[in-house]
Amino acid sequence: MVNTKSGVDTTTTLIRSAPIRLSTHIRFDRGKVLEERGSVSSGFNPAAWNMASSSYITTIANKYPSFRDEPLKTVYRWLDGKRQDDGAEGLWRIHDTLYDLTDFIERHPGGPEWLRLTKGTDITEAFETHHITGRAEGMLAKYRVREATTPRAVRLTFRDDGFYRTLKRRVRDKLKDIDHGPAQRSKLIIDSMLAAAFALAFLAIRLHSYALGAVSGLFVCWTMISAHNFFHQRDNWRMMAFNLAFSSYREWRVSHAMSHHNFPNSILDLEISYFEPFLCWLPNPAIKSTAKRFVSWLYGPLVYSFLFYGEFVKRVLETYETGKNTFFLDDLVTFILPTFMYVVGATSLWEVVKMWLFIVLVASFMFGLIGLNAAHHHPKAVHEGDQIPADIDFAVYQMAAVIDRSDTKGSQFMVLTSFGDHCLHHLFPTLDHGILPQLYPVFFETCREFETVYREIPWLQHIIGQHKQLARVETMTYKPSEKLA
Repeated sequence: MVNTKSGVDTTTTLIRSAPIRLSTHIRFDRGKVLEERGSVSSGFNPAAWNMASSSYITTIANKYPSFRDEPLKTVYRWLDGKRQDDGAEGLWRIHDTLYDLTDFIERHPGGPEWLRLTKGTDITEAFETHHITGRAEGMLAKYRVREATTPRAVRLTFRDDGFYRTLKRRVRDKLKDIDHGPAQRSKLIIDSMLAAAFALAFLAIRLHSYALGAVSGLFVCWTMISAHNFFHQRDNWRMMAFNLAFSSYREWRVSHAMSHHNFPNSILDLEISYFEPFLCWLPNPAIKSTAKRFVSWLYGPLVYSFLFYGEFVKRVLETYETGKNTFFLDDLVTFILPTFMYVVGATSLWEVVKMWLFIVLVASFMFGLIGLNAAHHHPKAVHEGDQIPADIDFAVYQMAAVIDRSDTKGSQFMVLTSFGDHCLHHLFPTLDHGILPQLYPVFFETCREFETVYREIPWLQHIIGQHKQLARVETMTYKPSEKLA
């Protein structure tokens, strides 16, 4: 397959050799192991990943996540589960070593919250993807405490001669000559959309036009999706634009950046479990009846429409049930738009509230429509239960769980407002979306070398595929070198 934008063949690659380990097939159902069988193979070539059934696993988790199936699923409970499962012993775990980063929290360049939240957990995936240069790794020795006493809870690998670390070294070299101009354009785009959202809200309330309110809602949605680009980066004011409509960049740094980005489409992915039992993408008949598989096609748009309201209600319930306040001063950003509308609207408070709630409703629907059909939920994208190569490299797993949108390529506006260049973003989330296209040559080079296919399809096929995935209960086998049919 040749990418029409770059002219680079993205079809195949050579997978490098790696040590052989016990490969196990495990199926979980709400915390119980339903099936387990192991097999030992020796002397196999990792290129045989695509054919050797004995070298496949069905989950990246070594155990079922604690607290996953509690009725109220929250980021703090997910972190509690990680602290219980990760074997970090109250410290920070990176690979098989424990570190005490307490004295470094306030000096962390990305902001102290990343380290505060993750104390007591395994941060291997986040550490690898958030630190492209070798500087952070070089600093670790002074914070080392001891080796971990238990295996990692996740099976993803980061071998020096594996796909991800090979690609990261090439990206590190490429960044020395990168054009950072597009990163400045990303800031201009989000600032313009934020201004447009407020201007349209002003016109909507002054003219009593719900049509203009709907367009304002679209721009609120686009602004929030663009803000997602910034909350992956070191602390900055633009990340707070994600709070425009009842959402919280703080919570999404956990549910999205730490959970979804590191473990997409798995039982560790909060963006999977959050939607259960209403929308069930895992191909598991135990969690979705025949009726739910297809009726969800009908009520799915309603779920999209109330995503933002649901976020707010969930946090209120969590605060009430736990007695722990989950709201922060920056959550007041949500009320800036309606306050602005009231001040300039020359109308009653009730009219402002109605228009504002309508704008939020539209923004929520569009966010769900774009986000849930962006890259992950397609029958050919790996979900928990599907067979994947044993000892799978982190980058290969990301490519297994991602199918990019081909129709956003070449437009920075489209990429920024539709979670575009999704695969590269998963691999290097702290890099601005604007500079990701410049990494495709070294990415495709690594794909060829490791015989791993990069996949992309138009948005309409994603939407159709997402509904097929809701209905899918049959598992499939992912072969890295296999093209999309």
